[in-house]
Amino acid sequence: MAKDGEIDFFTTRFEDVINFARKNSLFPLPFGTSCCGIELMSTLASGYDMARFGAEVVRFSPRQSDLLIVAGIVNLKMAPVLRTIYDQMADPKWVISMGACASSGGIFNVYSVTQGIDTVVPVDVYVPGCPPAPEGLLNALLRLEDRIAKGETHSQKRERAGKEIRAGGEK
Repeated sequence: MAKDGEIDFFTTRFEDVINFARKNSLFPLPFGTSCCGIELMSTLASGYDMARFGAEVVRFSPRQSDLLIVAGIVNLKMAPVLRTIYDQMADPKWVISMGACASSGGIFNVYSVTQGIDTVVPVDVYVPGCPPAPEGLLNALLRLEDRIAKGETHSQKRERAGKEIRAGGEK
């Protein structure tokens, strides 16, 4: 109750409360393979402090993380490893592709480099640049948090589609 005797309350949807909690408690798993990995490390350090944006605890176990940040070149031999890590993460899970090499293969248009990790795992947010500045990764993190709050990520769309299929089968 308020001091004047009025009852204060608000109503919302349960899904909105869940998405609010999800967007403010991300557990990133860094997958840094080259110069973008160095920029990722500087974003996590005290100079930029990614913890201020709800992604404080960096986990190096896929079972304890929900945000995969792929920074750098992914070779064809590394692609199955990346897919295995993604599959081991619990749902809902999100992916940020950091840098030109992870997003499109970069300047390496050769047979041994994947031309974008979106051929291996679904990507929610891309960070442009070679290498991208730490501010770019922080901006991508904020864009991902907006998408999580609105329910527009690949993982959330897949979850809704599964619910619709199950609901359709019960009729």
